[in-house]
Amino acid sequence: MPMKDNTLGNRIFNAVNYSLLILVSCVAIIPFIYILAISFATPQEVAKGGLLLFPSEFTLGAYQYIFSTDTMTRGLLVSIYITVLGTFVNLLFTSLMAYPLARPNLRGRRFLMLMILITMLFSGGMIPTYFVVKAFGMINTYWSLIIPTAISAFNLIVLKNFFQQIPDSLEDSAKIDGCNDLGILFRIVLPLSMPAMATFGLFYAVGHWNTFFNAVMYINDSEKFPVQIILRQIVLLSQDQIGDSTSQQDPTDYMPQTIRMAAIVVATIPILLIYPFLQKHFAKGVMLGSVKG
Repeated sequence: MPMKDNTLGNRIFNAVNYSLLILVSCVAIIPFIYILAISFATPQEVAKGGLLLFPSEFTLGAYQYIFSTDTMTRGLLVSIYITVLGTFVNLLFTSLMAYPLARPNLRGRRFLMLMILITMLFSGGMIPTYFVVKAFGMINTYWSLIIPTAISAFNLIVLKNFFQQIPDSLEDSAKIDGCNDLGILFRIVLPLSMPAMATFGLFYAVGHWNTFFNAVMYINDSEKFPVQIILRQIVLLSQDQIGDSTSQQDPTDYMPQTIRMAAIVVATIPILLIYPFLQKHFAKGVMLGSVKG
């Protein structure tokens, strides 16, 4: 086998494969390096133009400017709150619905699955959804960003398929010991489903952190704006006041481009910090439940 792997064809394939992967990696990472470099660069260096990947002189002026008021800090805290609470609600509701659908003896199971599949193809639309959110009194509340997206149909189906792969003997043993359905779900099924739960939790968390359009529609109070709305304000109004407060610094001291890049870095880093902790579960969990239908 080692001799076969060292053939000329395999060496050429590996060389081409590694070259393409390195090229794609560079294409993906260079924009991030550029954004980071611009955020730390001086206005004079940015004004020269060109591709800047390593500034000759580092400055924190852009970061000091965007944090000169509490607007960005408040936006980050709001996004963290929405992300944590929303992800918990997503995982709870998705697992509570996926587990009974994974049981073959559930009455009306096929009809329920059909209704779920229909939601993946059709939706009520923006205006009817807004009226529903308004009718439930969720306008200008954080629940308007959480409840309407509490369950993803795609994630629900994949999680249901994963639950179906858990041996029935484990559940039968738990029932003999007097455990009810909720006990089986929370004590046996979910602990065995940590890779899948970590994967879907990451998907849900990224979705909540990047929420923008729903926040524009449902949130009217500027003090409840998530970080993505604050980022939009900075991108559009970087030469004026940031958010809804008056800055103590003169925005003309800094290039609008450095301010925008610094805001992008601040809004991106928190969600990136989650990936290293879930990486060991992500590669495994993303494929779980994708074989059985």
